[in-house]
Amino acid sequence: MTIAVVGATGHLGRLTVSALRERDVPADQIHALGRDRAKLAELGEQGVATFAIDLDDPATLTDALRDVEDVLLISSSEVGRRVPQHRAAVDAAVAAGARRVVYTSAPQATTSPLVLAPEHKATEELLAASGLVTTILRNSWYTENHRPEFDGARATGTIANSVGARRIASAPRADFAEAAAVVLTTGGHDGAVCELSGDAAWSYEEFAETAARVLGRPVTYQPITPDQERENLLAAGLPPAIVDMLVAINGGARDGLLSLVTDDLARLLGRPTTPLEDTLRTWV
Repeated sequence: MTIAVVGATGHLGRLTVSALRERDVPADQIHALGRDRAKLAELGEQGVATFAIDLDDPATLTDALRDVEDVLLISSSEVGRRVPQHRAAVDAAVAAGARRVVYTSAPQATTSPLVLAPEHKATEELLAASGLVTTILRNSWYTENHRPEFDGARATGTIANSVGARRIASAPRADFAEAAAVVLTTGGHDGAVCELSGDAAWSYEEFAETAARVLGRPVTYQPITPDQERENLLAAGLPPAIVDMLVAINGGARDGLLSLVTDDLARLLGRPTTPLEDTLRTWV
């Protein structure tokens, strides 16, 4: 059984390749597809078959998906271009005769008003119409997304954003990567839609308290308005488009769109998800 990982050179993709190897998938049965040739070379040193691809050029997928049974499609990082890029990957999987696509989606993608959800919903619809067997992994928020705030707390002792008191059910990427590897190497997941989250959702007050313990210094959380947040981010030099996206995502968190807790991730892992504090300690 050959497994293709589309997006293998990204953070989640590289962790997934490692998780597959840890589950004794032979290196020559893993196809690592990505854009970053340097990272592909690193994966190639592990014996993994590597393919430089461009989702904007579907022809680059032909050889990469030949004789592949399962395709892990890690959602593209190019917000606004994801749907045509994902369509190219799905069409290539169909043309190659793949049996199944496992897709990393967003929490409650088909019903959520989260700013990132529409492209994931559209991709899930593409997959449903493809005729392929599918497994949908609706990954909640990655704890690593909050590394900049942790680093800011280390420098200033303060975290300020517009999320307020709402909670976030995050887990580290390694947990999601391990879950993907489990789904790709065990049975019983065909047609499944999994809402993957950390075992516990945390508030920013709790994040600040945890950061204070880890850093050994006081850390406080300061809720601010979306307008104040936008001004702060622009003053920090972020491009306006990125600022708008960050403020919108925090608005979704403020509305509770990242707070869903399920046991789906822990069940796949066969263990509790990694606690927030354990992840923060790896950042010191």
